[in-house]
Amino acid sequence: MFALIVMAVSLFVLVVLLRFKVPIGRAMVASAVIATVMLRLSPQKILAHLNYEFETLPLSKTSVYLFIMLSALVMLVNVLGAAMRHVGVANRLIPAMQGLFRSRRVALAIIPFIMGMLPTPGGIMLSAPMVRELGDSIGVDRAKQAAINFFFRHQWEPIWPLFPAIPLIQGILGVSVRSIIACNAILWAAGIIGGIVFLLIGSMPPKSEHVVAKRSIGKNLKDFAHAFWPIVLATGLYAAFELPPAIGVLVAVIAFLILHRVKRKDWIKLFKTAGKFDFVLLIFGAVFFKFALQASGAINEAVAFLNESNVPPSVVVFLLPFIVAVLTGITAVTVAITFPFLAGLIGTGDSANMPLEVLAFAGVMTGLYITPIHLCLPLSSAYFETPLGKIIARLIPPALHRRRSHRHGNTNGLNVFTRAAIQFVFQQTAFDLAGKENGSFGSSQAHLL
Repeated sequence: MFALIVMAVSLFVLVVLLRFKVPIGRAMVASAVIATVMLRLSPQKILAHLNYEFETLPLSKTSVYLFIMLSALVMLVNVLGAAMRHVGVANRLIPAMQGLFRSRRVALAIIPFIMGMLPTPGGIMLSAPMVRELGDSIGVDRAKQAAINFFFRHQWEPIWPLFPAIPLIQGILGVSVRSIIACNAILWAAGIIGGIVFLLIGSMPPKSEHVVAKRSIGKNLKDFAHAFWPIVLATGLYAAFELPPAIGVLVAVIAFLILHRVKRKDWIKLFKTAGKFDFVLLIFGAVFFKFALQASGAINEAVAFLNESNVPPSVVVFLLPFIVAVLTGITAVTVAITFPFLAGLIGTGDSANMPLEVLAFAGVMTGLYITPIHLCLPLSSAYFETPLGKIIARLIPPALHRRRSHRHGNTNGLNVFTRAAIQFVFQQTAFDLAGKENGSFGSSQAHLL
């Protein structure tokens, strides 16, 4: 119970500091320090856990590596955005996107949606420069830009096998990837619908204020490719050779500068744009907060507390991943911590009750949408220069079941429990598509609700 209190206090301090306009990097570090002190994590324990990580984990999974690579990635994405503006590519991208996608809403959402197929921490920054350029050009406020960029990027996590959560679930529950994808597809579809209803439909500057000259499809495709190929290169290097995304972006930046014949003296100016100290503090604070919770055993204590409480199984299946996602802000970590405990409720192999797995993953995603610990949210706040609270406020409606009035009419939202109920109804269809690889589950469906 004390671990939950510590976590709540730390998050409360973070919110208060942000409310008082403290730079987000410093606020995150302060929150992490408070958690460290309250959990009585001594320097000796910190060093011991660092040593434990280096001895037992792959280098790419250690906190030190995560901090260095995330810092490099964020700074290099800033360089890439500055380079695109320097050579005029960013300016040409805006009319190209509006020409290829007549709907401005689709144009804004399709960029992060495509980029979301790259599973990399902090990867939200890959699409952020393009979304901001396009959003500013059509007059969309920065909080809405950040929410659209964040929300549509994360729609692939329930079904895209390149995200580590999917193979983790496969290994823990002993079910096929195909079955996981077929079952979680309802979350993917419901998420897209929720994003369209609450983020894309509604207030948008009148078209008459942002008239775009007619251009040929070839010209639009060419300008789009000029802006998009560095991201494709970084993604390809990651997918083909497992090259760290930061290294991939560095290669893309150098290639971009060479191909556009940017003068060497301008290289120095462009790389100087990466040196935003608050971004580095932000990443350090987020990584250290996660590290402190893990090193002190606070997360395991919270998990044990919930498991020992007399809470209905279906509530535990949703609530446990939700709380851990709020506290860690990382999908794979949440799955790795909670699903071994939930396997006893969900079942494994042919006896796995996959509707409960979907309910659990809905808890993961809902927690990620609202927690300031999720690195993508504070990064978005810093890059789009908008308060974190405003971004989260825009993200809550797609996950809530309430009626909102738009100038286009009234629309009902889908909350996570509604999503789970819909998935329950269509589960047999999903399993038919999965080729019955998990065997019969009809006898266990009654345990969902």
